[in-house]
Amino acid sequence: RGDTAGNLIYRGTARNFNPLMATAGLITVAEVEELVPAGELDPNQIHTPGIFVQRIFQGKDYEKRIEQRTVRG
Repeated sequence: RGDTAGNLIYRGTARNFNPLMATAGLITVAEVEELVPAGELDPNQIHTPGIFVQRIFQGKDYEKRIEQRTVRG
């Protein structure tokens, strides 16, 4: 999730690596599933502040692929 000011909230394991890479990069481009107007996100929940994000856009038509483990018996 993100807002038009570039503030980002991550879900699940994306919280481990994404905030570090966003702050380390010279240019950060973020694709979010949900883009809301600035000020709609809870400031206490933001993982990456907008100052580190240069471009943000909302993706569409996501295909949620789930891998299934198979083992030989």
